[in-house]
Amino acid sequence: MAGATSAGAGLSDADFDRFTEYFYKRTGIHFTHAKRYFVDKRVETCIRSSPYDTFASWFAALRMDKPDMLQELINELTVNETYFLREDYQFDAMLNTVLPKALAARGGVNRIAGPIKILSLPCSTGEEPYSIALRLLEEWDQIDHVDVEIHGADIDSDVLAKAAHASYGARSLARVPKAWVNKYFTPVGSGRYQVDEGIRSAVTLHKVNVCDTAAMRAFRDFDVIFCRNVLIYFDELSSRRAAENLYGALRPGGHLFLGHSESMSRISPIFTPTRLPEGIVYQRPTGAK
Repeated sequence: MAGATSAGAGLSDADFDRFTEYFYKRTGIHFTHAKRYFVDKRVETCIRSSPYDTFASWFAALRMDKPDMLQELINELTVNETYFLREDYQFDAMLNTVLPKALAARGGVNRIAGPIKILSLPCSTGEEPYSIALRLLEEWDQIDHVDVEIHGADIDSDVLAKAAHASYGARSLARVPKAWVNKYFTPVGSGRYQVDEGIRSAVTLHKVNVCDTAAMRAFRDFDVIFCRNVLIYFDELSSRRAAENLYGALRPGGHLFLGHSESMSRISPIFTPTRLPEGIVYQRPTGAK
């Protein structure tokens, strides 16, 4: 019988279609049948951890606006593979070109009103926003003269908790210079190192879905946004909505970094692509409303 699938049996075609349509409407993330095995296993995990023994009963409860169940599901179905200083040529572009342009556009170091604001979304377990902090502290010659706000945001509450704790193993830290580890991290046992409290407190973390237009209205006037390797999980409609929300989060003249395999030109014409020595960055046009 359709919908009576028990945990461990995998979803029927009809159940898979119903589930992925529901998940898409709630998150903007679209799973095709090519992801069938991945979705089956993650849904099975959620059913086994619930009081329900069939997909039908679990899915009925999920649709009754149960935020804890939905958050558990989101945590299971989002991928959070990351490490420190990933695609660091984009950090080079930020330091060499984007931040100097931001300072100049806002009157220079001595006249800038308000902090330079940088957003990492999705920030996953925190490696990206903490990488930004490390590069600024070690390599930006204006860091002692300009206030900087670093924000990290993600849809997954589990990874945000890990980002707040900021404890990392050898794989995450493989690209971090040893001198930086000694300077900014504290050994916490079992081969793990925790980011020092001063840096942790300088990064503000938020739970948000980039496709949620209402929630994204809280993010405004950012000079730089890193939104890397997430738009590839969206269909055309969700990608366009995310692009519009990112546009709204930037101040006029602000810059957006995407992942190396992503291109805004395939999604929306509202950004101006700019080729820097390190690669392409997308700018909200100056004077744009």
